[in-house]
Amino acid sequence: MQWAHMLQKCGPHSIPKSGDMNIFGGDACELCEAARMSEWFFEDDECWIAECESCGVPMVVWRTHDPHPPEDVKQRLHDKLEIVVDTHFEFEMRIDDNMRTIPDHYHAHARPKGGFYGHGLRRKN
Repeated sequence: MQWAHMLQKCGPHSIPKSGDMNIFGGDACELCEAARMSEWFFEDDECWIAECESCGVPMVVWRTHDPHPPEDVKQRLHDKLEIVVDTHFEFEMRIDDNMRTIPDHYHAHARPKGGFYGHGLRRKN
């Protein structure tokens, strides 16, 4: 199976109880796949942070396929996202972890305060 190697990397929560891992009807979670479709700012064993291809803001993705990280993990993910924004951008951020289109894999967006999209956000040199 072509996705078997990817699912092994996702950890113990790779396959949700619902059995549906992709909003487009596929058999794999696109956040677990972690395809580099946009600019990446950070990655480690716990998460990766890249520009969301849909809304253009930095997004942190937990490497565990689970929508509910423990509070200490969630705080670390948010802290890493804030460091990326402080390092690369010039906007005041708010954390948005309403997982609208991929509700079964935890991720959070750094949205500009008072806004939603990030296309054209000013970057630091």
